[in-house]
Parts: sequence; C-alpha cells; structure tokens
Amino acid sequence: MRLATPYDVIIAPVLTEKSTLGSEHNQVTFKVASAATKPMIKGAVESLFGVKVTAVNTLRMKGKVKTFRGRIGRRAGYKKAMVTLAEGDTIDITTGV
Repeated sequence: MRLATPYDVIIAPVLTEKSTLGSEHNQVTFKVASAATKPMIKGAVESLFGVKVTAVNTLRMKGKVKTFRGRIGRRAGYKKAMVTLAEGDTIDITTGV
C-alpha cells in the first residue's frame, strides 16, 4: 500500500487520559495507517506540524469483542504511534491542521 501524503499516514489524534499524561514528557499520540512505518510517521508529523521529532514508538491496538444489541461483535483494530518531540516543540492537537 502506498501512502501518498502525510494526511494518509496520520489519521487522527488520540485523546485519552493516558495520552494527555504523555504531553508532560513532550509526547503526542496519533492513530496512524496500519501500513505506516516509523520513518513515514516521523516525516509526516514533521511536515504537517513543523516540529522536530526525536522518537516514534508504535503499537497495534487489537479490537475489543463487544456486544451490540445482543449480538457479539468486534471493534476494528488500529495502529497507534507515540511521537516524542524535541525540547521546546509543542503540538496543539485541539486546534487541528
């Protein structure tokens, strides 16, 4: 799969209590395309937000099994990336791109 633009790599920010705590350590968490690699994610964040990225950690979130109206279903899994920014750089994910 070819990811043409940075907008194809970065899907959405992750806004959870744990990801908000990462901002104290200069980290921002994003939901990314499952085919995206760490260098792709680094390049996309640097070009979209104009910041310097020092590290990218990724993990695959497995979908949970849930009950929907009495029937067993499964939520979709996705890939998540925790991006560590250089000292002094920040991203305000609430304003959007």
